[in-house]
This record gives sequence, C-alpha cells and structure tokens, in this order.
Amino acid sequence: MSASSPQPAGVRFSKGHGTQNDFVIIPDPDGLLAIGPEAVAALCDRRAGIGGDGLLRVVRSANDPAAADQADRAEWFMDYRNSDGSIAEMCGNGVRVFARYLVEAGLAKAGELAVATRAGVRTVWVAEDAEDGTPGEVTVDMGRARLPGPDGIEVAVGERRWPALNVNMGNPHAVAFVESLDHAGDLFRAPLVGPEGAYPEGVNVEFVVDRGPRHVAMRVYERGSGETRSCGTGTCAVAVAAIRRDGADPAVTGEAATYTVDVPGGRLVITEHPDGRVEKTGPAVIVAAGEIDARWWAELTG
Repeated sequence: MSASSPQPAGVRFSKGHGTQNDFVIIPDPDGLLAIGPEAVAALCDRRAGIGGDGLLRVVRSANDPAAADQADRAEWFMDYRNSDGSIAEMCGNGVRVFARYLVEAGLAKAGELAVATRAGVRTVWVAEDAEDGTPGEVTVDMGRARLPGPDGIEVAVGERRWPALNVNMGNPHAVAFVESLDHAGDLFRAPLVGPEGAYPEGVNVEFVVDRGPRHVAMRVYERGSGETRSCGTGTCAVAVAAIRRDGADPAVTGEAATYTVDVPGGRLVITEHPDGRVEKTGPAVIVAAGEIDARWWAELTG
C-alpha cells in the first residue's frame, strides 16, 4: 500500500464500565460482524488489545438468531462474551453499561428500555444525567433468583472450606460467607467447588463478609474471566443469599429487602421484592470511543 493510498476503514468500538467491571463495546446493528472466541480474547487482552472483562456486541434482536424470538419485546440484543471468548447467559453490570451505551449513542432515550439477553429480556432504567453532567445511575430488573440446590455445595481454597449456596441469576453462582476476603486467595485460578459435577458448565464463586446491617462486601471469581472488580449477577446472588441467611425473604415477610454490596470497584444496591424480582442499581459510564485498526481486525476475524 502506497503512502498516498487511503487507509481501509476500521471497526468502531467504545469502552465502558460499571463499578470497574469493564467491557469492550462493538456496535453491529445489522448483525454483520463475525467475532469468534479468539477475536474476543484478543480484543479483551489488557496488554495486546483494548482490554476488558468481557465484550458487548450491540445488535438488533431481529438480526441475531440468538435473540430473534425476543425482537417483539426488545429492539436491542446484548451479545455478551467473557474475556476468554466464551458465551455467558447474562451479565448484570454489562447490561447496565449496554443500556448506557444505547442512550449515549442515540439508539434509545433515557428512562425505561428493554434489552434482550440470553437469559431473557431485562428491563433497564437509565436516570437522566445530573445538572453537572454526571451520568445518572442505571437500575436493571434482573428477574427472579432461583435456588435450585443441590444441598451440600462447598467451596475450597487451600485448606479452608466453606458451605455455599447455589443461586442462579440466569447464570450459576456459589456464594460462600467467609471470615475474611483474604481467605479467597489470589483467585488467579478457579476455586474448587463440590460436589463434582454440580456445575458442569462452570460457576461464578463469591466470597462474602459482613460490613454492617444489610451491608456486605465480596470478591468474585467469574468463570471465563477470573477475578473481576465487580460482577452484577454476583452482587444479586450475594444479596439473595444474605437475605435468606438473615431470615428476610420478601416472599415470606411481604416486604422488600434492600442490601448494599461493596465490590472492589465500588458499591451497588440490590433490592429483592415480594414477587421475587431482583433490582440492581449503580453507576455505568462510557469512558472512551475509537476505531479498531482495519488490518488488525482482518487478522482477528480472517
């Protein structure tokens, strides 16, 4: 290519995070981009790529077979991939960042909007920005938690072992209450979770300590990503587990239960309602936008 030849157009991207759970965002409204697992992993690489805990592909539901049956209820589909390229059913922080992107890109208006995911349609509320320009918080209806069992789930790190509660928020979680978050270890590798075969597709593991009344803190190992600064579905699973532990099940008491959950990247507020719906509220921001080099993109997807 001569110096005077025009450079081929690259692929647009944005970067966003929710409580420092960060994502590469690729707009693909017509569903024309083929982004395989290797390409996702390269894009999410923090040294050789853009860097992120996962990738959000923004596509119209009608243009993706994975969400076409939801197109009558949600225009946009969040095609979420973990940083290793694997597919996840749901990402609670990701869907809030996804909604924030839709608003900032002019694809949706602030207020209530529906987002299609592999775990079903999620309703999101994007608050108007403050007068000083600070982005409004984003609330997402995460649906209902399931506690499918089995009993006897156990999490182990080194010589320490703890009983854990199996909570499904569209994806699986094993929630363990521990004496210190340091006991989770470095979380470079997945903690051991038993009994064998309980989670054939892998599991997110949360380690939780109490900070005060209805206030907990956690660390998380996300399957496919390792330890992350925050996990949206994980904070919901933790709140649900704490609510059950504390005897505050809204289905029994008839009153909503709200817990504050601290993560390394910030703070989220989780409310479980008597009808079982779990809502999560917190910040979601877009921090950058740019263009992926066309030649590198061709290498990734060729």
